[in-house]
Amino acid sequence: MPSILIATDCTSHVHLIVGHTPLASARATRSLELGARVKLLAPADAPLHYNLLQQISSGAVEWIQKDIVTREDLTTLGREEVMGVVDAVFVTLSVGCAQNAQISALCKKLRIPVNVADSPSLCSFTLLSTYTDGPLHIGITTSGRGCKLASRIRREIVSHLPPRLGETCDRFGRLRRRIWQEDYAAVDAGGEGVPAEEDEDLGQGAGFNKLVVENEEGWEERKGRRIRWLSQMCEYWPLERLCALGEGDVEGLLEGYKKGGDPVVHHAQSILPPLPTLPKQGKILLVGSGPGHPDLLTTAALNAITSADLILADKLVPPPVLALIPRRTPVHIARKFPGNADAAQEELLSLGLSALQSGKTVVRLKQGDPYIYGRGGEEYLFFSAKGYAPIVVPGITSALSAGMFAGIPLTHRGVSDQVLICTGTGRKGELPVWPEYVKGRTTVLLMALHRLGEVVEGLKSRGWGGDMGCAVVERASCGDQRVVRSTLGEVVAAVEEVGSRPPGLLVVGEACGVLRGVSEGKKWVVEEGFGGF
Repeated sequence: MPSILIATDCTSHVHLIVGHTPLASARATRSLELGARVKLLAPADAPLHYNLLQQISSGAVEWIQKDIVTREDLTTLGREEVMGVVDAVFVTLSVGCAQNAQISALCKKLRIPVNVADSPSLCSFTLLSTYTDGPLHIGITTSGRGCKLASRIRREIVSHLPPRLGETCDRFGRLRRRIWQEDYAAVDAGGEGVPAEEDEDLGQGAGFNKLVVENEEGWEERKGRRIRWLSQMCEYWPLERLCALGEGDVEGLLEGYKKGGDPVVHHAQSILPPLPTLPKQGKILLVGSGPGHPDLLTTAALNAITSADLILADKLVPPPVLALIPRRTPVHIARKFPGNADAAQEELLSLGLSALQSGKTVVRLKQGDPYIYGRGGEEYLFFSAKGYAPIVVPGITSALSAGMFAGIPLTHRGVSDQVLICTGTGRKGELPVWPEYVKGRTTVLLMALHRLGEVVEGLKSRGWGGDMGCAVVERASCGDQRVVRSTLGEVVAAVEEVGSRPPGLLVVGEACGVLRGVSEGKKWVVEEGFGGF
């Protein structure tokens, strides 16, 4: 049979926890969070969980050093106002322990709520998988059939809730209280006695949809009007609109109630005075555009691009991706060239901040992924410090996908079991610390082709051999993709001959020759074009 779900105020209640396992520690922590007084009953020589020891030493938990739970324990360790009976018992002993059934039977005789871990038949109550947001508490139970499943269901439900729902409950509660006070004042002026505020959750009767009109009669009539007004608002207003209520909106709604407004004219709007129009809040998204081909954009990235008020794009974002931007949307391309990278970055940050302060939605469009050598972390910190925490939309990084487009499996059984992503250019153009040679590792170097000679020499100094296979992958996934397959000893000469086609990266490791390699007698091979998916 289904269980009745109730919420209990545990402030100052005495919770008796039997056992010393990690579960006992978790139960103690939760009870303390609820304001309960926790008493732990466990043997004096029990190996207590670390957290329990901390709680005992701090005085938050009282340790009753006993082996067996008795009737006297259950009827003397509780609060004085309930004659010493404990308020709840949590048994965390191992499944099959003889004490479990004994404690359960004793608690049930004394009508003390008891929960026995992993033994639904011995419990008089089960614990819910809960979500808390201020005054809002959501609990899921499978009635002892599986707490893991209950946890999964809770996560699924919570993931679909609109943000700030707890704040909405707070504001709605204040509105409800203000309306009750308004009715109280009106009736009290007539000299009638007014009962205390009561719970108005009476369900939806036949009169639920009755027109809400102004009524100056007695308390009961006003009560019925108040219940219908609030119920219709809860039932017909979209949850998103309820969540959009601000502090100033409560006053407007109260005025609407006083004037006899009806909140049920339409499910998305009411004849109440319109909610105050709040200034539009600026929003910024750090969006990864992937390696180049527009089909590799995520749906989230495409939605951001097509709904932005302003787009600040890296100069390496390819034209097919920029072509997806609506014609009405202003676009600023970063003016980054050698020696001007920092100044161009400051210009982008300034433009973004100015647009945010004007209430615009800004998309900072980056090639690849914002957090892979894209200054995404720096920009996140900058805008967060200004009060605009960015939304980060990941992108497919060329560091991991370019190898695939070039026919190089970055990992391959028996050849490579790890991948290292690093840069060929440090901060302000400095040389980085070159990665050492590790057998079984594929190394991908971004921003390295403009100083390829230094990169190769740096790798050789760290144990890489000149005969190690490598590949230069340029404009990965674009129509003019180019792959130069060679070795560390020959790759510099190869690039000097064929030229540069940025953006590109260098892949080094034995995995470069697993699927395709350089034919015997050749120093390098050049492959042009991207064949599609």
